[in-house]
Amino acid sequence: MKIANHHGRLVLVVDDGVVDVHDASDGRFGPDPADAYARWDDLRAWADDATGEVLPLDEDALGAPSPTPRQVFAIGLNYASHAEESGMDLPAVPAVFTKYPAGLTGPFAPIELSGEMVDWEVELVAVIGREADRVAEADGWDHVAGLTVGQDVSDRHVQFAAGGQFSLGKSFRSYGPTGPWLVTPDEVADRDDLALGCSLDGEVVQDDRTAGLVFTVPRLVAELSAVCPLLPGDLIFTGTPAGVGIGRTPPRFLAPGQVLESWIEGIGAIRNQVVAGGAA
Repeated sequence: MKIANHHGRLVLVVDDGVVDVHDASDGRFGPDPADAYARWDDLRAWADDATGEVLPLDEDALGAPSPTPRQVFAIGLNYASHAEESGMDLPAVPAVFTKYPAGLTGPFAPIELSGEMVDWEVELVAVIGREADRVAEADGWDHVAGLTVGQDVSDRHVQFAAGGQFSLGKSFRSYGPTGPWLVTPDEVADRDDLALGCSLDGEVVQDDRTAGLVFTVPRLVAELSAVCPLLPGDLIFTGTPAGVGIGRTPPRFLAPGQVLESWIEGIGAIRNQVVAGGAA
């Protein structure tokens, strides 16, 4: 199953377009995409046999698949290649920080620069579908609604200022594009091994596979839920592989006018125009 946020409404993504969930279910499910996760099991069961009017897909109308999560977790140094380019040892436990939900945006929304040291980080994003509280690693996937593509856009100057402000540096307006839709894990060829990458103005700058994750999706669910419950709709940005701008010689950063495209096998691609920052 694929679901999307289309014109601010929850839709099923089908071969020829989209089906409005509220209309097709005769009001059984609400139109708000954020409400889908609280009734995830019911929605999945209904969608197996759902029929309805197929509407054209408007790419420009797509928003974040989980637009208002209560919690957004992110994981640092979760690929050995990225740890190496960062000159750091692999962590013994997940290196966790948060992205503030207000920084999330849609898959084709512009990225508004906050400074001159803004970097890219393509990531697999897991969306929680069932509350997870002290979940065993073996049961981790059972609590994941689906997967989507994300960019953990990062202002490196702010991130490393004042002893380290990861959450602030990664939460500026527009610094969390996700999409283009959410895909349930059964829809991808191998939920534990998917190709992912991103390009800048057509030049591939990151290219890897999620099999390289140090801490897998179910391990992250287990580790995080041991500390606090993961709630339906919550996001986990699972980490980025090598190829980020700050790891290059000389370092490279995003500039106005560039186009950042990010993709994950079996899920899709997002594309974001880079624009100059607005007034404070």
